[in-house]
Amino acid sequence: MAENKRNYRNKQHQISCVAKTDDRLTGRAGLTLFTSYLHSTETFSLIDEFFGRMRKTKKGATIVELFKQALCFHADGTSSHLTYFDQLKKDAGYAGAIETNMKDMASSHVMKRFFKKFAGVWIYWFRIVLQRLFIWRLKLKQPDIIELGIDTMVMDNDGAKRRHGVKPTYKKKKGFQPLQMNWGGLFVDAVFRGGNRHSNYSDTVEKMTKNMVKKIRSEYKMDVPIIIRMDSGFFDQKIFAICEKLGVGYICGGKMYKDIKQVAEKTDNKSWRSFHSPEKKDRWDFIEFGSKRKTWKKFRRAIYCRLANIGKQLQLPEMRPDTVIITNLGMGGRIDKLLHRAKADYYFDANHIVASYHERGSDELANRGLKDFGSEKLPFKRFNPNAAWYYVMLIGHFLFECFKEDAIAPVTPVISVSSYASTVRRKIIDIAGKIVKHSGKITLKVSTAIFESLKFAELFARCNNAPPIK
Repeated sequence: MAENKRNYRNKQHQISCVAKTDDRLTGRAGLTLFTSYLHSTETFSLIDEFFGRMRKTKKGATIVELFKQALCFHADGTSSHLTYFDQLKKDAGYAGAIETNMKDMASSHVMKRFFKKFAGVWIYWFRIVLQRLFIWRLKLKQPDIIELGIDTMVMDNDGAKRRHGVKPTYKKKKGFQPLQMNWGGLFVDAVFRGGNRHSNYSDTVEKMTKNMVKKIRSEYKMDVPIIIRMDSGFFDQKIFAICEKLGVGYICGGKMYKDIKQVAEKTDNKSWRSFHSPEKKDRWDFIEFGSKRKTWKKFRRAIYCRLANIGKQLQLPEMRPDTVIITNLGMGGRIDKLLHRAKADYYFDANHIVASYHERGSDELANRGLKDFGSEKLPFKRFNPNAAWYYVMLIGHFLFECFKEDAIAPVTPVISVSSYASTVRRKIIDIAGKIVKHSGKITLKVSTAIFESLKFAELFARCNNAPPIK
């Protein structure tokens, strides 16, 4: 048998040895597109405006250069460890892809020293940058109604040793629990907090709401309707009162008090109405009534929902997850007038309110998208450097989502706006390229198959003509 063994290897195509080359090769050619997009949108002008003064000496890389490398580090996503910067520092191809001089490539020690400088007002400036990015997108997309979500996100750092601010969360894991405000898949404001800070801790939500509403109405439109979705962790009359005073709509999960359940039990079956999910798979039955807790000064609209069936499977009363929704929509307040003026009276309908509340699942997808883009585990021992790293990740995620929407999705059918970062990396970022310099002109070359299938020239043109941040 051994004598008759066939050799399936074709010697004409066999690789018989390996060798090194001084050619500038990169396996992250797609980062050139992201870098071009950052420059075209004038992201670095915004960063320099807020953080440029952090630089006290002309030695070493500039603040903008360090931010660029940190943003590309997150967009690359190969590693979440700072020591990966040491590998990138020696990679001429990577430096060429992100348009950086080799001598300016930062090591892990440089990055550690840089992020340890962040404290106090420097941390707060990150929130202002996020808000500026939000206003930029509002002016581009011109929405008639703005729907925001407020929620916390648990960042599991259970395996970390002696991390400042790492505390037990409600998920029984030690970590951080930042409070975040999102607009669809974009995070527009956030407060970085320790893990033991529950959803409605202190007056953070009230301050965030006031600040964001003021910014939207002063820098976008004075009379745009704003609606905020929250889960039962934010069931608080103080938040409701702030929204009502500001003329903002809210759709919030309520708590299952005994008297609320009694109302549902005593309501005749004929009074219940049904809501079907958009796919017509699930059905909720619901009733409406006024709810007033002991410390409340007035009644608020309540909608009690019980899950009737999931698909074709009927839910037994003892097994179904009942919910109650508290809202000020359809109660004659200022938000109703704004919605009526925007020809959006359908927002008052109970079916639409139930649908909107159950769409909070899309807010959870935003959290999942952020974790897919970055990492739950933060690299530093002290709280402030971790906060700065977290905010850079948020800004990077925001710009990466805009990069998909402005440059990639309109050109490349294999990527949609809803694609996760890992998909974009696999199909757009992680492609081989060669960087050559000829006649004073630097050119990035990719294979013909990639160039044609991804419409690489058109992608590059769109990245270099992205709308600037204003």
